[in-house]
Amino acid sequence: MQRLVTACLTLALSTTGIGTAFATEWTLNPERSHLAFVSIKSGNIGEVHQFTKLSGTIDDQGQATIDTKLDSVETLIPIRNERMREILFKTAQFSDATLSAKIDPAAIDALQPGDQIDVVAESSLSLHGETQPLVLKMQAAKLDADSIMVASTAPVVLDAAKFGMDKGVEKLREIAGLESISNAVPVTFVLTFDTQAPAGDGSAAASPAPSPEMLAQYEVYRETIEAMSDEQKEAVAALFGPAR
Repeated sequence: MQRLVTACLTLALSTTGIGTAFATEWTLNPERSHLAFVSIKSGNIGEVHQFTKLSGTIDDQGQATIDTKLDSVETLIPIRNERMREILFKTAQFSDATLSAKIDPAAIDALQPGDQIDVVAESSLSLHGETQPLVLKMQAAKLDADSIMVASTAPVVLDAAKFGMDKGVEKLREIAGLESISNAVPVTFVLTFDTQAPAGDGSAAASPAPSPEMLAQYEVYRETIEAMSDEQKEAVAALFGPAR
């Protein structure tokens, strides 16, 4: 009968997620990724800029982290690059912008080469000493067995004032002698990730420790099975074979 209890609990745990882990981890490929933003000046003049140094990962729990080196800003005008680094981003004090987002790892693992899905993810952006929530609307596509691409399907519009950067924007406006520079900054991205082999000796990834809530559910299943009548236990035993 102990074998029956063990088998039933194993089935129950598999449905609640205890002991389940996704082995695939992903590392951003900077050579196949692009992060751009648009500055809008004098009312209706838009210019596209980019950052050239990106890194990031998606771990086996679906936690995505993207890091941008702010001193890699590229506007195609060297003096403007310098002013953005020193006056706007203040890279000597704030060297990085970090985006954190949670996605469904099962949805990514289920993709086959050529498949694509729409993804909406709650996220947060840490920039210039401030952290603000964002909603990312994206499309994820499996390029091949070892690569996925995640691209924005709608621009993420950042408000420079919410990150304490409005004074820097105003200073840039004064230096350039412009009528205005908008605090609204549309951002778009195309990010490519490659698979990352699990660390260690190549054995299967260890299962995460169960939470207290999962352990409580485990106990409920155990008590339910122990409370079964002999007839009920015999019916369940037919699914797993006779107890030994």
